[in-house]
Amino acid sequence: MAIIETQPGLMEALCGEMTPKFLASRSAEGIPNVVPVTSVMPAGDVEDRLIFGNFLLRKSVGNLDADPRVGILVITTDLEGWILQGDFQGWQRTGPYVERLNSTDLLRYNAYTGIRNAGVIQVRGVLRHFRLSKLRVLADYLVARAGARPPALSDGATAMPRPVQQGFSPLTAIRVLAFLDGQGYPVVVPVLSLQPAGERALVCAEGLAAGLLEPLSAGSPVAASLLTLDIVSFQAKGRWLGSRRVLGAPVGGMAVTAVYAGGPPIPGQQVA
Repeated sequence: MAIIETQPGLMEALCGEMTPKFLASRSAEGIPNVVPVTSVMPAGDVEDRLIFGNFLLRKSVGNLDADPRVGILVITTDLEGWILQGDFQGWQRTGPYVERLNSTDLLRYNAYTGIRNAGVIQVRGVLRHFRLSKLRVLADYLVARAGARPPALSDGATAMPRPVQQGFSPLTAIRVLAFLDGQGYPVVVPVLSLQPAGERALVCAEGLAAGLLEPLSAGSPVAASLLTLDIVSFQAKGRWLGSRRVLGAPVGGMAVTAVYAGGPPIPGQQVA
C-alpha cells in the first residue's frame, strides 16, 4: 500500500490548497532551510509522489539542486499534522504538473506571476502523525515563556529585527523547526511555542517533538520558520543550544545567526 494512503487524513490535508505546509531542504554544507510551501500536493498519477510550485523560492531551489533530501511538515487548522521525508526528483518546466499548479486558486490569482516550474518529490516515509489540543499549545507556550530568559551566547549571534521578534511572540502563529537527522535528511517538527529569549535567541517547549529533538547535539545547525495569520513569514537560522527543564518540561533553544524574509516584497532576502 502507498505510504500516504496508510495515514488517514493525510491525503485530504495534502490536497488542501490553503493547508499550511513547510518544505525543508539542505545545502551542500549541511545547513537546513525551511519555508512555507502551501502548493505542495499529491501528483495524482504516481503513488507517494508530491508536486509543488517554484513560486518565490530562492534558497530552496539551489539546495534541492545540490542535495535531493527533503523534509515536509503538514499541519491542518485543527492542529493535526504529519512529518514526512522524501527525495527531490527534479523540475518540470512544462506539462500537466505545471498546468495543475498554475490552475490552483493560490497561484491563479496571485499578484506576481505563475510558477517557473514544478518540483517533484517522492515520499520515502512518514516519521510521525500528531494531534495538538489548544490546551496543550497554551501549556507549551506558557512553559516556553517561563524559560525565555536570554541565554549566554558566544560571538556570532545576531539581533533579530523588531518585526521578527514581534512575529515570533504571539500565541497564534505557526512555527516549525528544521534540522538534519543521522542520515542527513531534513526533519521538520512543530514548535508552536517558539518565541524570543532576548534579541538573539529563540526558545520553545519541545512538547511532542522532544523525542525527535533528543539526539540533536548543541551546536547543530537549525532553521526556524514562522507563518502568521496575516501570511507574514520569516526564517531564522542558527545553532541549537540544547535543552533544559523548565517547570518539569524540556525547553530547547537556538542562537540566531541570520534572519530572512519569507515572502513579498523581498522573499528570501537576508534582513539580519
